[in-house]
Amino acid sequence: MGNNNDEAELIQCIYTSAESINFSRDQLLSLLERARVVNSGLGITGMLLYEDGSFFQVLEGPPNAVRSLYKKISADKRHRRITKIIEEPVERRLLPDWSMGYSSVTREELKEVDGLNDFFQKGKCYADLDECRAKKLLDAFKDGRWRASLG
Repeated sequence: MGNNNDEAELIQCIYTSAESINFSRDQLLSLLERARVVNSGLGITGMLLYEDGSFFQVLEGPPNAVRSLYKKISADKRHRRITKIIEEPVERRLLPDWSMGYSSVTREELKEVDGLNDFFQKGKCYADLDECRAKKLLDAFKDGRWRASLG
């Protein structure tokens, strides 16, 4: 993940989904740790936000690797209502140091983000985000809001 050849072609995929099973905190952390190992091996970086059964995820990396992982996630029965919001080429990674940054976010915390406060006050979930709001959420995470490291 760091030499210029690895960074030659990159895409970013942002999607949302809802859990089809109720994940416990331990199950979420276990899933996250496995994802970090897999993503690191594929040259994929990104982030995952979780709020009340809803996921917001960003994947960045080589196009084939990102598309293959998204396809695998889409087929995972633990997810439902999977919605791809953005898939686009990027010149550089926005989250280069995160094999998978993670945070469990409360609705109250989401309401504090400019440009998202009206959205979440209306009771909407990640699955209802549009491209503009998805990028605002990504920027808030990238700028340090909610980031958590699990080792």
